[in-house]
Amino acid sequence: MEVLGRENAKEILDEKLKNKKAELVVVLGRRRIGKTFLIREYLKEQIIFRYTGLYKGNLVEHMERYAKAVTEYTKPNLPISPPSSWFEAFDILRQLISSNKSKKKKVVFLDEFPWMATNRSRFLTAFTDFWNSFAAERKDLVVIICGSSASWMINKVLKNKGGLHNRVTERIFLEPFTLKETKQFFKYKGLVLPEYEILKIYMAMGGVPYYLDQMVKGESTVQAIDRICFAKNAVLRIEYDEIMNSLFNYSVKHQSIIDVLNNRPQGLLREQLLKETGLKSGGGTSGILEELETSGFIVSHIPYGKKNKDKIYKLKDQYLIFYHKFIKGTRPQNKKIWDKIFTAQSYTSWTGLAFENICIDHIDQIKKALKIDGIQTTHCSWHTRGHKELPGAQIDLLIDRADNVFNICEMKFSSTPYIITADYEKKLRNKIAVFNAAVKHRKALFPTMVTTFGLIENQYSNGLIQQQVVIKDLFK
Repeated sequence: MEVLGRENAKEILDEKLKNKKAELVVVLGRRRIGKTFLIREYLKEQIIFRYTGLYKGNLVEHMERYAKAVTEYTKPNLPISPPSSWFEAFDILRQLISSNKSKKKKVVFLDEFPWMATNRSRFLTAFTDFWNSFAAERKDLVVIICGSSASWMINKVLKNKGGLHNRVTERIFLEPFTLKETKQFFKYKGLVLPEYEILKIYMAMGGVPYYLDQMVKGESTVQAIDRICFAKNAVLRIEYDEIMNSLFNYSVKHQSIIDVLNNRPQGLLREQLLKETGLKSGGGTSGILEELETSGFIVSHIPYGKKNKDKIYKLKDQYLIFYHKFIKGTRPQNKKIWDKIFTAQSYTSWTGLAFENICIDHIDQIKKALKIDGIQTTHCSWHTRGHKELPGAQIDLLIDRADNVFNICEMKFSSTPYIITADYEKKLRNKIAVFNAAVKHRKALFPTMVTTFGLIENQYSNGLIQQQVVIKDLFK
C-alpha cells in the first residue's frame, strides 16, 4: 500500500538506509497514528525480520510466536523450536542476520516493543546484549523499535541509565496527519469532500489515520460523526479508555490532567495544574507531563516575555477534546445525536476553540501563506492580567518576526465570510493598545485574520487588518 504524507519521517528513514553505520531507531507516537504501517510498508523491501509483541502475552506465548516469525522469514523445511528465553531468541536473530549475505542495508523491526518485556522475562537485558555485543557493530543494520506505551518507551529506552544509555541513534515522533495529508488520504479512499467539510471532520477526529479511515462514501459529515462517535458500538466511543489503558501503565493521574486541562482550554501554569489535580510537585508529575506531551495529547509553551517557570500546558489532541466535550456521558444509541448537537450554541463555541488549535498546529502553513516562511520567526501566545491602569488582554497566536514585525493573529471559524463589526474592531484595537503599553517594543504590528472563507471588506476591516489567511492556505 502507498504511504501517504509522512515526508519528514520518510526522509529520516532514507538517510538511515544510506548511512554506513548501525542505527537504533525509536518510533514514537500516539495509539492509531500509523507507526506500524509506516515502517512495515515503507521499508518492506529492506525488512529481513519483524516481530510484534503480544498484548498481555506471557513468555511462553511470545517464544512460540517468535519461532513462527523466524520460520516465516527463513523458510526452513521444518519450523524451528520455540527458544527457551529472550537470550536464545536474540541468538537466533544474530544467526538470521549473519546468514543474509546482501550488501544492502537490512532492517529488523520490533513492533510493540514494551509488550515483549513480560514479568521476569529479562527481555530488555537480552535486547541490550544483542545490541551492544552484535548489532552495534553491523554497519549494514537498522534496528527499529516502536510501541504505543509512551511511559515504557521513555523510561526504559530513551532514559535508560544502563546498557542502552545513549544507544538510540534516532527518534522519530509521528505526528497526526496535517489537513493536506488528510485530504490526500480521503482522495486515496475515493472520498471527495470540500475542504470545509474535511476541516469539520478534522475538528472531531484530528489527523489520526485510523479514525479517518472509518469514513465511508455516501455519508455527510454529520452522518459520519454520528456513526463513528455516537452510535451503539461506535469506534470512537470506546477509544478513550483503550488509549489510556494501552499507553500508560497507571493512567489515573494522566486522566486527571486531561480532565482539568479540558476545562481550561486556554491552558494552565504547572502550579495551577498541580493545584487543580491534587498532584504533587516532583519527578513523578514531570514524568507524567512528559509522557502526555510525547504522546501528542498535551502541548506546552512559554508565552511571549515570560520565563520557563511560566510555561503553559494545554490539551492538544482534537479527539480527546471532542470526546470530553460531546461523547463522554452520552448513552450509546442509534438515534441522530450529532444531528441535534451541531445546531446548538455549544457546537459554535467548540468550533471556535477547535479551529484555533488547528491553526496553531498548522503554523508552518500560516507562515507560508503570509510569505514569511523564509524569515526567522518564533510563535507563542501572550497575555497580561492587567491592573488598575491597564486592562487584561490575551493574544492566542503572536508571530514574532526578525524583520521587525509582530503578526497579531485572530482566528475565526464560520460557515460564511467573516464580518468585522464595530464592536469587534473596538475590542481588537483595545487589545493592540494593551499589548503596546505592556510590551516595550519598536516593531510594526500587523493585525492578521485567519478565517475559513476570508473577510467581507467594510469600513472596520479596511483600516485595521493587514494580512489574511483562509482555509485553503491551511491545506497547502
